[in-house]
Amino acid sequence: MQTTTTFKIGDTTIHRIIEMECGFTPAMEFLPKLTRAMLEEGRSWKPAPLDAEDRIVLCFQSYIIQTPKHTILVDSCVGNDKDRPARPLWHKKQDTIFMDGLKACGLTVNDIDYVLCTHLHVDHVGWNTRLENGRWVPTFPNARYLFSKIELDFWLSENEKELVAPIADSVIPIVEAKKCDLVTSDYGLDDLVSLIPSPGHTIDHYAVTLGKTGKDAVFTGDLIHTPLQAKWPDLAMRIDYDGNQSSATRRKFLEAYCDTSTLCCFAHFPTPSRGYVRRFGEGFRCEYVTD
Repeated sequence: MQTTTTFKIGDTTIHRIIEMECGFTPAMEFLPKLTRAMLEEGRSWKPAPLDAEDRIVLCFQSYIIQTPKHTILVDSCVGNDKDRPARPLWHKKQDTIFMDGLKACGLTVNDIDYVLCTHLHVDHVGWNTRLENGRWVPTFPNARYLFSKIELDFWLSENEKELVAPIADSVIPIVEAKKCDLVTSDYGLDDLVSLIPSPGHTIDHYAVTLGKTGKDAVFTGDLIHTPLQAKWPDLAMRIDYDGNQSSATRRKFLEAYCDTSTLCCFAHFPTPSRGYVRRFGEGFRCEYVTD
């Protein structure tokens, strides 16, 4: 599998680093409101949103945005050496895929200026830190990590009640190293990159827009996981913080970008993961741009 892809939008270069792409969770478990008829329809779509065992196909990836001003990492995937016993594919993972991908983009960890965490779930914060002499240290030593303050406060509170491993090993070390900036989910990083609120999957999830008008591209994070949720936006994901809110956010997002020239870069859609939102019956679909 090709693990890096590079494309340009104007003066901006965008890289995808794919840590893994696979059938992940049975579709009807992942999307509790999914019906058998929806499942049957989705099987025929290309690229396939389902594998041969009707598991949701998810791409776990980071996007790197290189503007003339900054090099920005959007979400940091799964990471290595993390204690994830509930996920054998992730548990104590030790591979060079992510770092090899960074190198293939002509970058090192020292080149990242900002890490934008759309939310603080396990597969979006993993490479925030790396293990060094038994300690979790920031992977990107020169970067500022942008966390929504509301999101961070929520997860720190949850971690105080009961250990939340991804917060303990991939978020708190960033806070303790004084490498994070706490922002609102509508924060403008500069005149090219801004955050837009997209709550529901988590308490204060944000997406990321590119361009002086915010209309060149948008990086969705987990406001949507699969093309099945584009066709049927009311399909909440099983661990959404607020399923009704996530559905409303998703529908509003798809309506806003439908039939526009904004390139949508989806966090988890199957490769090529990016394209343009178009009408599809009473719902929506991605008109993919081929890598």
